[in-house]
Amino acid sequence: MSESIAGAAVSAAEVSRGGWRRATGVAGIAIGVLATGAAAGVAIERMTVGRGMRKRARLALDSAGPYGSLRGTPGRAYADDGTELYYEIDDPDPDPEATPARRRRLFGRKAPAPVTVVFSHGYCLNQDSWHFQRAALRGVVRSVYWDQRSHGRSARGAAQVERGEPVSIEQLGRDLKAVIDAAAPKGPVVLVGHSMGGMTVMALADQYPELIRERCVGVALVGTSSGRLGEVNFGLPVAGVNAVRRVLPGVLKALGQRAELVEKGRRATADLFAGVIKRYSFASRDVDPAVARFAERMIEGTPIDVVAEYYPAFNDHEKTEALAHFAGLPVLVLAGVQDLVTPSEHSEEIAGLLPDAELVLVPDAGHLVMLEHPEVVTDRLADLLARAGAVPAATTVGGYGSSTAQPG
Repeated sequence: MSESIAGAAVSAAEVSRGGWRRATGVAGIAIGVLATGAAAGVAIERMTVGRGMRKRARLALDSAGPYGSLRGTPGRAYADDGTELYYEIDDPDPDPEATPARRRRLFGRKAPAPVTVVFSHGYCLNQDSWHFQRAALRGVVRSVYWDQRSHGRSARGAAQVERGEPVSIEQLGRDLKAVIDAAAPKGPVVLVGHSMGGMTVMALADQYPELIRERCVGVALVGTSSGRLGEVNFGLPVAGVNAVRRVLPGVLKALGQRAELVEKGRRATADLFAGVIKRYSFASRDVDPAVARFAERMIEGTPIDVVAEYYPAFNDHEKTEALAHFAGLPVLVLAGVQDLVTPSEHSEEIAGLLPDAELVLVPDAGHLVMLEHPEVVTDRLADLLARAGAVPAATTVGGYGSSTAQPG
């Protein structure tokens, strides 16, 4: 969970003209601590760039680049509470002779084995967050990309809408099981999860150990945590993060009940919102602006009431014991060294409990490492698939999958 994302939504409500004094007064404590660095950057930008020009720049970035444009065969699964979950399948090219050059770059000329790779995205994102990895693996191996409940093209969580229940990581694990049952009911699977998606994979293992034992042949946990998220300081001083933690749950709950007001404020404070997102998503100074805007759009697309109903799940998340179900499997644990949301120390702890796992720490990378350094993530995923027996021995990905490449 990113208190940064939640705090950005709070900041939008604070400056909206709804006269909502009580909530915005409390929210100001969190905002002052959380958004100071981002706000400073925005202030400097405003000295040299007008509002109209910034708006035109965002529109230009929205239309530039192919990010999030890849689509597969659509499908729908149904969670145990009736929530409709949207997924897409990318099938391998059945004709090896017609295989694009990317297959040769990834795995050589041989056809892959019938393994399905299931990708689970993180909080406030959607399946398109795997854009670069999807572009590289497209036509090479059978893959499933799905949107978690209340995210992307999936429906709002039925239990949340109808009964006001908060989301739990356990529920997300059951949702993943429903997607696997619908999209990959047979055969071996490789499970890939980023941030909340990695927690979802752990919850699946915790509740369905027989599925892991009988069908799972590999696991990738990217920028995630098995627990103790309540101790993360998000790069803030102790006093600041304590202030955020005291007020944020109540403020989020209140804001979730005034979603229309908050969304108006969010739009009014797009510059500040973008600054907070960039700080907590990326570490590199030279991130492609179109990639940064792509991430911003995904996060912007998560309604404030969804942000609010997910929040309690992260403090409750504790799946350290579930990691034992992955023992003996090929496992990739990867994180950005400068991740402020799920610090790389959490990945190191996961790898410490899985001594056969490959631990990859990416310098100059933040939370959205798969967008910031896609070539590294894709290359290590290709190697994992080779170790899992899903494909022949992997070769270097090369330039494909970088943020400057175009999908084939």
